Amino acid sequence: MSAFERLAPFIKDYIYREKWDNLREIQVAACDVLFNTDKNLLLASGTASGKTEAAFLPVLTKLYENPAASVGVLYISPLKALINDQFLRLSGLLEESGIRVTKWHGDASLSEKNKLLKNPQGIIQTTPESLEAMLMRRKTEVIRLFTDLRFVIIDEVHSFVNEDRGVQLLCILERIQKLTGVIPIRIGLSATLGEYENTEKWLNSGTPRECITPQVPSPKKQLRLSMQHYYVNFDNKTDEDKKSMNAYYDYLYAATFGKKCILFSNAKAEVEENIAHLKNIARKNHTPDNYLVHHGNISASLREFTENKMKTDESKTVTGATLTLELGIDLGYLERIVQTGCPISVSSFVQRLGRSGRRGQPSEMWFVFREDVKNINKEFYQAINWSFVKCIAIIELYIREKWVEPLRQKKLPLSVLYHQTMSYMVSAGEVTPALLAQNLLTLTPFKEVTQEDYKTLLLYMLGNKQLERSENGGLLIGEDGESLVNNYDFYSVFETPEEYSVKFASEEIGTVQEAFPLGERFALAGRSWEVLEVDKKTNIIYVKEISGISTNQWYGFNGIPVHNKIMKKMKEILQSKEEYGYLSESAANRLKEIRQIALNSKLTTKLAIPIVEGVYAIFPFVGTCELITLSHLLTEKGIANKLLIEKNVPICIFTDDISESSLLNELKDIKYGDVDLASVTMSEDLQTGGKYDKFVPGDLLKKQYLIDFLNLSSLKEGLDI
Repeated sequence: MSAFERLAPFIKDYIYREKWDNLREIQVAACDVLFNTDKNLLLASGTASGKTEAAFLPVLTKLYENPAASVGVLYISPLKALINDQFLRLSGLLEESGIRVTKWHGDASLSEKNKLLKNPQGIIQTTPESLEAMLMRRKTEVIRLFTDLRFVIIDEVHSFVNEDRGVQLLCILERIQKLTGVIPIRIGLSATLGEYENTEKWLNSGTPRECITPQVPSPKKQLRLSMQHYYVNFDNKTDEDKKSMNAYYDYLYAATFGKKCILFSNAKAEVEENIAHLKNIARKNHTPDNYLVHHGNISASLREFTENKMKTDESKTVTGATLTLELGIDLGYLERIVQTGCPISVSSFVQRLGRSGRRGQPSEMWFVFREDVKNINKEFYQAINWSFVKCIAIIELYIREKWVEPLRQKKLPLSVLYHQTMSYMVSAGEVTPALLAQNLLTLTPFKEVTQEDYKTLLLYMLGNKQLERSENGGLLIGEDGESLVNNYDFYSVFETPEEYSVKFASEEIGTVQEAFPLGERFALAGRSWEVLEVDKKTNIIYVKEISGISTNQWYGFNGIPVHNKIMKKMKEILQSKEEYGYLSESAANRLKEIRQIALNSKLTTKLAIPIVEGVYAIFPFVGTCELITLSHLLTEKGIANKLLIEKNVPICIFTDDISESSLLNELKDIKYGDVDLASVTMSEDLQTGGKYDKFVPGDLLKKQYLIDFLNLSSLKEGLDI
């Protein structure tokens, strides 16, 4: 029986209605695994390759043929917007099935949630945070909802594996399994995996199953890439300065005009700035204002308006966005992607590139760099545009080698262990330390945490009033812990800074991080506003719309480490004379300038380069974790040093008061000697980037930092001496 013949009647009818010619290879392969085995499934193929349908067609068929006695399918997404998008797609597919799909997140209908609680069935679409809230506040209802759960589908699975949010999700899934006694089949979906082994392990965590990843050949896709470079003067004082900056924005306007496209930037402030200038140019040119903004600080209603317009409107809409439109929300046919600056990773580049080129058309992505002309006269290491070189390295690694950063799970996610301890206690009430350890340390993400380490954490939590002892010797949530767990922000394991809601009459525009003073002007949602009133009790800023271009700023840190392989590729590019066909004349000239600077300074041939007397700069071309590891080891050897990391690129280490020969000898000892990281001295206020690090004792944070962040073996491998 073919895969199509095996599908439920309502699915066959849907396929006929939609006039599909046939099932895609990934869909046939998924049917084979889910119909004929009980193994977990990883579907790894490009954007718009049919992964979502590949998962749901066989899953819904099995649910139709043998209805579950509770919710049968749990769909988990990193974004509420992706849930809303998939809800619409599933609603059409399920129209004649009798299977119900329910959204469950903060913006979803309360009445629909209550219907599901009264009669658990069908599919529930949710986020890790909403699941966390369920486990904490509705434990009994969780059992009713999932007592016969058959499948867990995790969309954009790559966005979870490396992150604390992924640790949280695995803990939640295992806690649900313990409550219900049911271990559902897990299905992961991703368009940006380079290797599968670590993701398969992550997907299998806490289940007795193996994972199958069908090896389906990806159809060859034509790529159209372009990279442009502009020198500008950010002082913007003279007419010449303004002319150079205007040329940059004129290019952005021309690159996006008459195209349905996304204009990606890595910072929200830059998104707002770009769209404000494009609107201004359109106004001067008397062309349509088809410019929108989409990022995490725009209100949900405005984001949904943008998504719907991109998907359904045939007008040539240009949307400025950050990573909120990077993931798989269906935006219809996009003709071009434009990126200002360098994507943060190869994975991000692949995800953004895949947003265009559907319907058999080439994937098209244009990169635009602007650089302060004053950089030309700076020191050699400052005169190099490292982000520009990194962008070329990212492109080359993917188009030549199809390489994407490997995903790596944390071994000691202590911030999440604190969080899960508090979450468990909210649902359980008074618990003995032994029972707490039995329930938490048996969760797969915490298998490397020793009983002694957990005891140390619990004692620390008692000391800072997160926990307290009962008269019976059990543990309860303490006075300070109560205020934390009763805050809505507790459900997430990522930082959410305090923000102010911006309102124009009755319309919510979005949020900002500052309580701007009266009369202040700022940009948000592609428009300019003036502050009329600030209510600090409710954190609301009331505004009126004004004309002109304004700016804004959001504070945050993009701490994604750069991989060793990207830095090695950057070194190759600097040493090479190869020309790249996607570089414009200005970009090719900038690369020639950078290569000449590297040649003159011996940047790629000498490991240690003198800066001034007694000060050397080490350029090892290793990744972020490796460069920081090297810095710690040099400090341990008594060598004063300072890191240079610019726009997330790990560039070099400056050393002080040491001769070149002594420095090289110490580097050789690090490369070839027997080095022990455990002896490395750490700062008293060490943080590992976890939201709840402040509730974890310093000795444990150091242990986590050594294991999960520093990377000695990779440093030794990458250090060329």
